[in-house]
Amino acid sequence: MADRLCLQGILYVLCTDIAWQLLPPELGFGSGQTCWRRLERWQQAEIFDHLHRLLLAELNAAGRLDWSRACPDGSHIRAKKGAPTPVPRRSTGGRRAANTI
Repeated sequence: MADRLCLQGILYVLCTDIAWQLLPPELGFGSGQTCWRRLERWQQAEIFDHLHRLLLAELNAAGRLDWSRACPDGSHIRAKKGAPTPVPRRSTGGRRAANTI
């Protein structure tokens, strides 16, 4: 199956929010399972991260990005190693009475 057709199938599934098994074969994108496997392979190879960086670089070079409106997303930023842990809070659960065994 051609990469372009698989990408179109992946985008169709993601945009329509259907299950992979329900990808209509008459659209010519191949089976949902094939598209899903290709998506997995591309994600493991970090293809989408690379494409995202390329797109940002091209848009930035063309002056098409307004970085003053950028907002860091915590899902894309690594947590600092050794960062302080939150202070443990007291439990709000009930305690046994002192006179019970």
